[in-house]
Amino acid sequence: MIKKILLGLLALVVVIAVGGGLFAWLQIRAFDQSITRKYEVPLPQVARSEDPAVLERGKHLAEALGACLACHGPNGEGGKAEDMMPIARMGGVNITAGKNGTLANYSDGELARLIKHGIRRDGTSARFMPSSDFSWWPASDVDALISYLRTLPPVDTEPQVVEVGPVGKILDRMDMMPLDVARRIDHANLPVAPEPAPTAAYGKHISGLCLGCHGQKLSGGPLPGAPASLPIPSNLTPHETGLKSWSFADFDKLMREGVRKSGQPLNPFMPIEATKKFNELEMQALWAYLQTVQPTEFGNR
Repeated sequence: MIKKILLGLLALVVVIAVGGGLFAWLQIRAFDQSITRKYEVPLPQVARSEDPAVLERGKHLAEALGACLACHGPNGEGGKAEDMMPIARMGGVNITAGKNGTLANYSDGELARLIKHGIRRDGTSARFMPSSDFSWWPASDVDALISYLRTLPPVDTEPQVVEVGPVGKILDRMDMMPLDVARRIDHANLPVAPEPAPTAAYGKHISGLCLGCHGQKLSGGPLPGAPASLPIPSNLTPHETGLKSWSFADFDKLMREGVRKSGQPLNPFMPIEATKKFNELEMQALWAYLQTVQPTEFGNR
């Protein structure tokens, strides 16, 4: 009898292992097929400008609302590579006009398509770049960002490697970690934001910057499959385990100084260099939106 039970358990383990392996193989294959898909999205028209006000707006977008320089380096030379294998090995690429820089090879239209649609020069999807966070930007903001980026001094660098591992491919297909960017964007119906105002409606669009780490429900918790070295994102909802007892002043200090209400400093992984440069309207709008989201217990991503 015991022998039959053990044999049954062994058979069950084998079935689970085979089923799990088949599931993983199917998800990896689906990712590989999707990431090589060519998207037929026309190149947007770009009105590049040398107007100081336009360049200043572009600088703000690069430093703050787009967090471009937080990922791609303070001079656009490329960010530090993060080895999170078997999830991914990635780093912000060089976005200057120097050797191996994106601006050296992309036209303005190709840059605009990359920013809003997550589509690379060859028509395939970008990996990891959070284009869905920017797809709501008006054309004037995209023009301003590109105009500003074209003023960055060229920096020559070695090619940056962006590689998605098997676990990353599976997490992407399960919508637990968006790495295949263009697949998630409705290219024919990009979102349209209201006019900038310190309102929840405008703040909802800004909050897209938070979703990649804090989850679709903004309740934080461990990133699926992430190495132990990565910090655990906190809960941004008005729940007891989140920001329920916080004031705007507490939130503003967190975003500008990287200090929690408790006085504990944030992990440097949080892009404070970008959030501290939000203007007052943007900060108020984001806070207004966070007050409206469903209170969710920490970790229920």
